[in-house]
Amino acid sequence: MKKGKQSETDEKGKGNLRLAIVLVLTLGLAPFTPEPHVWGKIKWVMGGANGMQIMDYFDLVLHGTPWVYLIYELVKYFNRRTP
Repeated sequence: MKKGKQSETDEKGKGNLRLAIVLVLTLGLAPFTPEPHVWGKIKWVMGGANGMQIMDYFDLVLHGTPWVYLIYELVKYFNRRTP
């Protein structure tokens, strides 16, 4: 009985991980050309964020959230796998 619950939990964890990967590949990297939008925003912030407006910070949060969610799900998945 316990093994069945563990298997069910693993499947749910894999589903959340798959969702996080899909979100990163779509919203997290969009638009794809000339470079991923989130990468451009990160470079802008690392360069001092000169000229950034509220909309630019919101955009960074919007495109960065799937990455944070992916990291969260990966940590949760690997912590569950280790005895």
